Amino acid sequence: MTQLIVSEATLTFGGLNALTKVDVTIEPGIITSIIGPNGAGKTSLLNCISGFYHPTSGRIRYGQRNLTHASPHQISTIGIARAFQNLELFRGLSVLDNLLLARHQNLDYSIFHAVIYCGKAARIEAENRAYVEKVIDFMELEPYRKKMVGNLSYGVQKRVEVARALTLAPNLLLLDEPMAGMNIEEKEDIVRFILDLKKEWGITVVLVEHDLGVVMDISDRIYVLDFGEVIGSGTPQEVAANPKVIEAYIGEE
Repeated sequence: MTQLIVSEATLTFGGLNALTKVDVTIEPGIITSIIGPNGAGKTSLLNCISGFYHPTSGRIRYGQRNLTHASPHQISTIGIARAFQNLELFRGLSVLDNLLLARHQNLDYSIFHAVIYCGKAARIEAENRAYVEKVIDFMELEPYRKKMVGNLSYGVQKRVEVARALTLAPNLLLLDEPMAGMNIEEKEDIVRFILDLKKEWGITVVLVEHDLGVVMDISDRIYVLDFGEVIGSGTPQEVAANPKVIEAYIGEE
């Protein structure tokens, strides 16, 4: 179980600060939510953690590793995976093929082994297939396994996006608005999956979500961003009573 620490992270685009001296600590084994109005910097923070952006200043550490300037590939190999707000799936491939493809970084064998397909290659392929089957079963995607992703409903595609991240066997899972655009029933399914990931799989979850009802119900800790700065943090009860948070969301009378 590894702790993630973001220290005084500032992200600048030209003269605009997307993040300003953000301090966030993600404790292992819990659900931490990052909330805030549109444009508050939530996705920018996830982009910094997952290596798509590099902070202009500040530091990001995961255990003993310095991730401040790490690439997305390097980060994905140390147990951090991400599900995107905008679906990053191959619409012309089946659910099964999308998930198998996500395991490509585990295909650690030579061209020789791939050609004759025995020994190490066969063993690794079998291990990858077994793990993908485990994810399909957990995410209840069995009815869709051979269906083309582009033909599935939006809610199921969002579920496949989360499953794609899970196939990397992460210890830390970053979820960027996994319930956006879903109906109530689909949201309930995703909430159940997130809670089970924490309870049964022991995965640390970082959740960016606009549905405050869901956030308050399932989060162990919450950070609130506004204009790129942390304006509040704590338990759901502490955040709900924070005057700065109330002002950011509903305005000051």
